Amino acid sequence: MEARKKVVILGAGPGGYVAAIRAAQLGAETTIVEKNALGGVCLNVGCIPTKVLLHTAEVFTAAKEGAMIGLKADNVAVDWDGLMARKKAVVDTLVGGVGTLLRSNAVRIVEGEASFVTPKEIAVTKKDGSKESVSADAVIVATGSEPVVPPVHGFDLDGVITSTGALSLERLPKSVVLVGGGVIGMEFASIFASFGAKVTVIEMLPEILPMLDGEIVQILKGVLLRKGVAFHTNSKVVGVEKKGKELAVRVETPAGPLVLDAEKVLVSVGRRPVTKGLGLDRLGIAFDGARVKANCRMETSLKGIYAIGDCASHIMLAHVASREGEVAAENIMGHAVDMDYKTVPSAVYTAPEIASVGLSESEAKSRGHRVKIGRFPLMANGKSIIMNESDGMVKYVVDQKYDEILGVHIIGPRATDLIAQGGLALRLEATVDEIVTTIHAHPTVGEALLEAAMAAQGRAISLPKKA
Repeated sequence: MEARKKVVILGAGPGGYVAAIRAAQLGAETTIVEKNALGGVCLNVGCIPTKVLLHTAEVFTAAKEGAMIGLKADNVAVDWDGLMARKKAVVDTLVGGVGTLLRSNAVRIVEGEASFVTPKEIAVTKKDGSKESVSADAVIVATGSEPVVPPVHGFDLDGVITSTGALSLERLPKSVVLVGGGVIGMEFASIFASFGAKVTVIEMLPEILPMLDGEIVQILKGVLLRKGVAFHTNSKVVGVEKKGKELAVRVETPAGPLVLDAEKVLVSVGRRPVTKGLGLDRLGIAFDGARVKANCRMETSLKGIYAIGDCASHIMLAHVASREGEVAAENIMGHAVDMDYKTVPSAVYTAPEIASVGLSESEAKSRGHRVKIGRFPLMANGKSIIMNESDGMVKYVVDQKYDEILGVHIIGPRATDLIAQGGLALRLEATVDEIVTTIHAHPTVGEALLEAAMAAQGRAISLPKKA
């Protein structure tokens, strides 16, 4: 009987634990090494706890606006301690679930910090100081990322936090300066503003969320401005100092220097791969900047060693890491699978939510496509009006020649759920007509996907005819 292939995964985040389960499904003797908690950053101090806060913020906003939908909800207040307890309960439930999944697939879990001795031998230092050697036929590096804190004067002061610290504050701050207008920054801007904090966003680039379709971003920005969020783009923080119980944030703006006072300063300028201490340099593995270099099969420059997720991928998203983990495991176990990024959705869990897949309008044009655009505003969508969430739009980017859908962009309620239809459209190389001839249930927000597709053909039913 042929010996089972030994696969070792370093890191039990959404890339690592999915890779471990897939390898086990395919018959591997699988071991996963994790130095912290199962589930990695996403489950413990990222995706999941952030969305717990965002959900409460959404319900709190709805309660405050109850009179608009015929509800009386007096004296609604945020129970911060209760919210932190719920966040912990949700995280604990899901972390426990990951452990159950791994054990049910006979994946061995080793708690400790790993480093390569040879390409086929991993040394694990456990929390009690003891050591264990783990042998492998193939290794998947899935060690994730950590927040970047730039070398700005005062960023080491108490009260200057990263997203990790923002998820475990002792109380809700009355004022926050957010350094960075990317996805993490905008989600926390939405949370704190919804809870009534004074929020100011500092972004070095000309606009927030620069990776998304600009037309969609402007709708979100308008909503946040109405909530009292202030924006300073083309600006940078040059220093932070203590000012009594608050922090004084010095900012360079196009209009001149500015000093902002805040209880907390949240630095959310990006994340960097975690690869130090693994011994990858001793093995001579190639890097692409700070990331481990991996090919379309997720294999590194050293045969038998694979890398997935934030430590290797240019798209630092949990669902990308999970798919890369499946691809790596399948290739290790004798399949021939390439990673395809065409249908990767982006999701921003602000209020309103933003989701997109495929090319933006400007990207499509820059690639030489002659495009037509289909837009449908949610103010004309019945379900969105019922939900009192009509700030939004569905937008298609369509190739004029073949009528093929190149990109789908949504801002509005449940956008992050609805984008799955857009991803499937791209996977199947669907045309606008194939969306138009697919019957959508009424009344739903999803109808806006149908109407926007019809708008691309100049025949939206629920929009007034242009003069």
